[in-house]
Amino acid sequence: MPLATRNLSQRFPARRAFITGGASGLGLACAESLAREGWKLILTDVDEARLGLVAQSLEREGAQVAAAACDVRDAEALRALVDRAVAVVGGLDVSIHSAGVAAAGPFTSGPLADWHWVFDVNLHGVANSCRAVAPHLARSGNGGLIINVASAASFCTGANMSAYNTAKAAVVALSESLMQEYAQYGIQVVAAMPGFFRTRLMEQARGPDKVLDHARRIMNDSGLEAAEVAEALLNAAARGDTHFVYPGRYQMLWRLKRLMPQSFQKLFPKIVR
Repeated sequence: MPLATRNLSQRFPARRAFITGGASGLGLACAESLAREGWKLILTDVDEARLGLVAQSLEREGAQVAAAACDVRDAEALRALVDRAVAVVGGLDVSIHSAGVAAAGPFTSGPLADWHWVFDVNLHGVANSCRAVAPHLARSGNGGLIINVASAASFCTGANMSAYNTAKAAVVALSESLMQEYAQYGIQVVAAMPGFFRTRLMEQARGPDKVLDHARRIMNDSGLEAAEVAEALLNAAARGDTHFVYPGRYQMLWRLKRLMPQSFQKLFPKIVR
């Protein structure tokens, strides 16, 4: 039994989790980890077909899964989905918000629609998710856990990724704001900032092929799989951490950025090269 899920299960014995972006990547990896520990899972994703296959696979392994397709940009639909599912399982303990998209390219030459798309999904989608689950967690009297998946791109703000970097930085700021606002209810909020790892994110990414191909190479060469990142994330959350940066080389960069931001901006292009 992984230490991360064991610790979370001891902390939340009712074992009820809601996950956006649950059909692939980090969301799916978290769902698989929690399922092995007997958690009741509420999964949503915009990809209805893939979500159905994931739910069937988890159920064959004995997991209790409620899955419904939803676009996190639709705040009312997302709230209704959460309300219905929470009523069925009797409450909520953990909510992981990992739905995301990517766009790349020079700041002024990319379509404005791509900028809005990234913000609508990556920032407003996370905010919509938090609005949907926070009242349930606050009313429970037992606290709860919200994990908002940002990215190391929130502080490793390289060129040609302005929309993605900015939206992810805003997710960190949102998470830190909610840490303050919901501390009175015992709700722990985690800002998750993983570096590159292998995922399906680039399959629907928008931007020039040259820039996207470079990002794909970095992801494929990272040597990191979503399952490893999920275990590290859940373990950090179980410890009570509020900020998750992974793997270790990104932790060094995060500290450098916070301590010496001007020096970081001069050094970072050399690191990228």
